[in-house]
Parts: sequence; C-alpha cells; structure tokens
Amino acid sequence: MELTDKRIAILAEDMYQELELWYPLLRMREAGAEVTVVGMPSVQEYHSKLGYPVKVDAAATALSASDFDAVIIPGGYAPDRMRRHQLMLDLVRGIFERGGVVAAICHAAWVPISAGIMKGKRATCFFAVKDDVINAGATYVDAEVVQDGNLITSRVPSDLPAFCRTIIAALK
Repeated sequence: MELTDKRIAILAEDMYQELELWYPLLRMREAGAEVTVVGMPSVQEYHSKLGYPVKVDAAATALSASDFDAVIIPGGYAPDRMRRHQLMLDLVRGIFERGGVVAAICHAAWVPISAGIMKGKRATCFFAVKDDVINAGATYVDAEVVQDGNLITSRVPSDLPAFCRTIIAALK
C-alpha cells in the first residue's frame, strides 16, 4: 500500500459532485492513506447534488495544515460554498505553502483561486471556470490532469483515474 504513512483531507460541502468526492476518497483509502472528510463546525453531514450523504470526520476549526500531506477538493456546486469559508481557504493555503499536494477537480478550481495559490501556475478545470483560472493569473491547459509542482487539477469526472494516479504519484 503505497500511501500508508500519508494523511489526506477531503473538503466537503453541500451540493458536491458524487464521483469527485467518493472516487478519490475510496481510492486514497485503498492506497493506504488516512483520509479525513473535513467540514465546517457543527455540521455532521453534507449532501451531494443528488442527495447522497457524506459524514464529516472533523471540523476545519480543529485542524491544521501540518496535520495533512494533501487536500483534495471535489467539484459540483460545493466549491462555491467552500470558498466562502475562510477556515477551508486557510487549510488549503497552509497545505500548499508547506509543500503538500493541493488537488482540485472541476469547479473546485475556485477554492485554490480564492486561497490565492493559482497565480503563475498551470491548471485545468471545468470549462465554465476557465476564465476564473485565467483571471487568477494561472495558465489554463485543456488536459485530463495538469500538475504544476504541488498543485494538481482535473476537469471532469471522466478524468478521475488520471487525477487519482497523479495524486498518488505525487505523494509517494
């Protein structure tokens, strides 16, 4: 199990895209990582766009960037809510600044944008977020996965295999 000693946060909020949260969560656990679903204080569970629940393991207030080797941010409409939570943005920025992996798929590019870590990077995202990525000072690349240092981005659920392979390779 290649990630036995790794700790990964997965951010959650209502209206997340089911595959973009559950596929990486299960794949990282399968690889041996300790995965923590992170939410906001006093929230026990979030629901996907289709109503599928995910239980929160820990509130962002109880965590530090030093607790994690990586953070994965799923898409859907959840990133628009996540970027409003300073605690989540601080966690993402802190993990990035420590050299940890920040991985965002689809609309999740909004979170690293709001965390202020996209400028000068190469990144991809869902096509509707392309202008936001460019306006944040990043170079948009239309590819299934783009890795620029410790930032990993993908576009859509069909990119998940490449997205997860790239996260695992970056954490080894």
